[in-house]
Amino acid sequence: MNNLSSKALMIVLSSPSGAGKTTISKKIQQSDNSFKISVSHTTRKARANEVDGVDYHFISEEEFKNLLKKGHFYEHTKIFGNFYGTSKSSVNDIIKKKLNVLFDIDWIGAQQLSKFKELNLLKIFILPPSKEELEKRLIARNQDGDESIKKRLLAYSQDIQHSKEYDHVIINDNVEDCFNKIKKIISDRLKIKF
Repeated sequence: MNNLSSKALMIVLSSPSGAGKTTISKKIQQSDNSFKISVSHTTRKARANEVDGVDYHFISEEEFKNLLKKGHFYEHTKIFGNFYGTSKSSVNDIIKKKLNVLFDIDWIGAQQLSKFKELNLLKIFILPPSKEELEKRLIARNQDGDESIKKRLLAYSQDIQHSKEYDHVIINDNVEDCFNKIKKIISDRLKIKF
């Protein structure tokens, strides 16, 4: 890691699937061009609205395992049968551009990132107002089948148990309110307004 890592703020946004971390990540990046979302690698198939290299780097399981063997990832996990990982080189490329890094990852990834003491992490956990609301959002976004939604709701209880490992926990009952709360947390940490 180069010495820029101590200056770059690395914001970790985690949440149960469907609670809003990807939406909030994109809003942060759009509102302040000093932030760049770290694009993860995954073995899952792209959804209809997803673009390779923008939403994820979509690769085969064989490619993922080869990169893993070579120590390519800061963090990696297997969720719902698919692998996900944050590559060291993509994060370092963002840091070299003197930008702050946004991670849209789960609690397992956040635990792994936390082991790298040189990273300047700010960890924020986003919760839906309730499990019932989460179920409504998962159904409304129309990206997952019934079986996938059931798995995501089963994981919810385990997800929220890990929220205490984060610096801040925010309830996303309204996207704009949630975004503004997170903006304030970031501003306080950076000592700047954005």
